[in-house]
Amino acid sequence: MDALASQGKQAGSLWLAGFREACSLHRVLIFCFRSKMLSIRTGQCFLLNGFIFLGSLFTLKSAVIPTLLWILPDQCEKLGPQHLCNQKEALALYSFLRFILIQIFYIFWFYPLYVFSFILSTLWYNDIAKYAFAVLTKEGPSKEQTPNRKDLSDSQSFRQMSRPGGFERVFLGIGEQVYSILLLSIFFIEVQWFLLQVLYPILARYKWNFSEVSLNERLEFFESNWAFFAGFGSPCVLPILFFSTLVSYGIMAILYPMFVLTAAGTQVEQVIDSLTSSWGGGGPRKLRIFYAADKVSMLVLQLFPEVQKGH
Repeated sequence: MDALASQGKQAGSLWLAGFREACSLHRVLIFCFRSKMLSIRTGQCFLLNGFIFLGSLFTLKSAVIPTLLWILPDQCEKLGPQHLCNQKEALALYSFLRFILIQIFYIFWFYPLYVFSFILSTLWYNDIAKYAFAVLTKEGPSKEQTPNRKDLSDSQSFRQMSRPGGFERVFLGIGEQVYSILLLSIFFIEVQWFLLQVLYPILARYKWNFSEVSLNERLEFFESNWAFFAGFGSPCVLPILFFSTLVSYGIMAILYPMFVLTAAGTQVEQVIDSLTSSWGGGGPRKLRIFYAADKVSMLVLQLFPEVQKGH
């Protein structure tokens, strides 16, 4: 029982550390101040997803639908002439017309805008991460951000030496990307709204990708420190649990680039080491979050021997 309580306390400490790091939104301002292109891309995300997408939803709910209810009322008292109240067909017709007009609004505006926003935002997220990484590479880590476990340059040099070159490296990279896409897709199907889904894509697809951290290293580190990542994901996921699908997407699309920048400025190893060092190097037990996704992905990859060989 004492061991279980100790594990819970350690997991709670890591969760709070991750939550605190995620709320360090001042890093967004620092990154945007240091890179003009970064501030432009971030502003474009806010403009597209906040002003246009969420603004359109607000216009629909606050202006379009009330106007339709005024023109095509849903209550007998608002129909005007008394003889219309005796005809239920009028109310049914008005309801049908309102439904058709609203669906036309969704089909010809919201759904195309959703697809356009999703594609464009994904490209912008990659640019935001690239510019943020360029800022970190150009200016170098500060003393506060320098990892205390290993030197960053030595680590990157070791990774570059350990990875093959030429066509073999390209083929290996393709294999890792295919496997990563399969793994994340199956993982998202498994957890859907679980808090852990937020930070891993940010670090795996952006920061760790640019740092050339291998996929196996990413998974091992993530599963060993799941409590920290759950805490980091909470501020981004919790607000969207209380809204409809489209509104949730708009909110997530606004918050996501902010957390990309926050994650880029977070020295995860240093933060975790500062906690686990006081526990004698221990911490919560490893949680095999990706076990099922990994097994299913490997079964799928067996259908493509060349890709599996690259992985």
